[in-house]
Amino acid sequence: MTNNTTMFRPKRAMVLAAGFGKRMRPLTATTPKPLIEVAGKALIDRNLDCMAAAGVETAVVNVHWLADLVEVHLSRRETPAIEISDERGELLETGGGIVKALDRLGPDPFLVFNSDSFWIEGVRPNLDTMFEAWDETRMDGLLMLASTVETVGYSGKGDFSMERDGALARRAQSKVAPFVYTGCALLHPRLFEGAPEGSFSLNVLFDKAIEAGRLFGVRMEGLWLHVGTPDAIPRAEAKIAESAD
Repeated sequence: MTNNTTMFRPKRAMVLAAGFGKRMRPLTATTPKPLIEVAGKALIDRNLDCMAAAGVETAVVNVHWLADLVEVHLSRRETPAIEISDERGELLETGGGIVKALDRLGPDPFLVFNSDSFWIEGVRPNLDTMFEAWDETRMDGLLMLASTVETVGYSGKGDFSMERDGALARRAQSKVAPFVYTGCALLHPRLFEGAPEGSFSLNVLFDKAIEAGRLFGVRMEGLWLHVGTPDAIPRAEAKIAESAD
């Protein structure tokens, strides 16, 4: 096992927080999805607290829908330091949003979090497991994955199958894949070389990395909670309360 003193630990991260949150309506008519509270804490703060505990010093947050509310909320945080990537003029999706912010994210690998999910930790912090698994010589991206059937608030067919060495392949059409992407990834800036301009999905670059044999996964411990709809909130809160007993 890699010694923690030599383990790569990213200092910068991005939170994707610019979406409309259409599936979370009517709550998101007046509250941006990242500020929706679960068990008394905003979703985005759960992500940022996790980053801060892992040693992330700066988080870039993209904003679009109800952006002023997100900015005011984030101005109250001390750690990590917050930088805003303003997408008020054009919503750029996951891939385009990161491309716009690349100059802020620097030359080293960085974390990415979706703002509508989080996890209850297992025995060991999941980000430590991810950092230990990172191998810059083989990887352009390392995704945190959860078991498709052991989640809260997720009812899809999964996203990936994974080889023993962690290499990923897409779910075959009409099949159920064993793993779902949790919205947390460690990405190298070279993943974005030759990326499309404007608005596009990060999945475009994931597929390109799969073809090159450079997209890998690590299975998380604990329980992943996807809070994409109003009815997922009480389910997530029940699991949080259960884990605290």
